[in-house]
Amino acid sequence: MSVDVDKPAQPPADAPPPPESIKAIPVRHYGRWVAALVVIGLVALLFRAFASGNVNWGAIPQYMFNGDILKGLRNTLLITVLSMIIGIVLGVILAVMRQSKNPVTSTVAWFYVWFFRGTPVYVQLFLWFNLGLVFQYIDIMPIYKDEWSDFMTPFLCALLGLGLNEAAYMAEICRAGLNAVDEGQTEAAHALGMSHGKTLRRIIVPQAMRVIVPPTGNEVINMLKTSSLVIAVQYYDLLQAAQNVGRDSGVVVEMLILAATWYLIATTVLSIGQYYLERYYARGSSRQLPPTPLQRAKARLSGGFNRSAGGVG
Repeated sequence: MSVDVDKPAQPPADAPPPPESIKAIPVRHYGRWVAALVVIGLVALLFRAFASGNVNWGAIPQYMFNGDILKGLRNTLLITVLSMIIGIVLGVILAVMRQSKNPVTSTVAWFYVWFFRGTPVYVQLFLWFNLGLVFQYIDIMPIYKDEWSDFMTPFLCALLGLGLNEAAYMAEICRAGLNAVDEGQTEAAHALGMSHGKTLRRIIVPQAMRVIVPPTGNEVINMLKTSSLVIAVQYYDLLQAAQNVGRDSGVVVEMLILAATWYLIATTVLSIGQYYLERYYARGSSRQLPPTPLQRAKARLSGGFNRSAGGVG
């Protein structure tokens, strides 16, 4: 007896029909639409309030590149950069001191962080500015000697007040980054004969940068905004310039809006720089780096063209 293997098996005559495919119906989120309408309504009311108010909007572009405004902006950027340099350098030193097995250095570092994080930066600025009431002269023998009022200028008050305060926060950020590196890295480096300082420079710090860079970028942006407090020690910054121009020209509110605009522009540029810096230090820890804004835009445009082409075909 022969069997035809090429002939498919026939289903029984009384077999049930195959099940129908499931039609997935997306869940309708009506709350999202309601929330969106409420937000759009509130934004429209806010724009309407400013549009109907007595605001001279033409004064903002008119004074956008005013000489006094640009001078204040330059001083703001300068004090921000210098204060962050002091904060980062001193913060790294304090973080290493906190990690030290020497009880004196670790205690001093802990006390520094405790004091400067526990007191407002506004108070610290006033403290530096008014120390001339306590010390008449500054005498650093045999390097420097002068009256305190001539030595402690508004610029130096702002620099010390912001920089020393920032060092306390950077110390904790750097300490967290150093602790994020596995201890086996240090032990392996010491087993190879590397000194403690060389281990920090070559092994620990490069790996800790992935943890240190993101909050440091946030600190830079926060420093730019905190620098507006230096008006308390009579340092000529962007806010001081905007107030002076607004008082002289009679457009006080408009100049404050102008100052806020410059702050937004500066923080946007810093945010972009922070993104690329984080992307740089993400190499080696991520299989695929996050796309840049330009790459995202190209991907969206190419995706839109592909969908359009598919629709036409």
